[in-house]
Amino acid sequence: MKFYIRQKVFSISDNFSIKDVSGNDVFNVEGKFFSIGNKLRMYDMNHNEIVYIEQKLFKFLPQYNIYLNGNYIAKVKKEFTFFSNRFHIESNTGNYEIEGDFLAHDFSIVKNGNAIAEINKKWVSWGDTYEIDINESEDYAVVLAMVIVIDQVLHDNKKQNNG
Repeated sequence: MKFYIRQKVFSISDNFSIKDVSGNDVFNVEGKFFSIGNKLRMYDMNHNEIVYIEQKLFKFLPQYNIYLNGNYIAKVKKEFTFFSNRFHIESNTGNYEIEGDFLAHDFSIVKNGNAIAEINKKWVSWGDTYEIDINESEDYAVVLAMVIVIDQVLHDNKKQNNG
């Protein structure tokens, strides 16, 4: 199933919606403006919290914890690489690897050796726009949370390099 994430360019905090292929809102993501480290919450359309994402501070490389319905589910760690973007996820539902190209526009999510999702960042768009194609057998919210973590890490890295 395909989903689309488009972050708002002029938003003070990380607030955006996740849409399905028909353009309908499926989830809303809200971040805290005044917080130490990134803290994001994903809600369904009835404003029930589905996912909570929290950045772990004081780590050499970025690391995030993901909670599903209030329960810890995964730790996402960026790996040190020179020519690609790679993440390792230790999860209660399996081991994941995320690898992206040098320009951070195309990513694959692999679970226990099998590709479960493809992520493509649009080259020309107003704000960061991602198309995510997830296998039907996967938990969409968990995979989308991983994509949000990738975006947070890449966005923070871009700010550090430009600032």
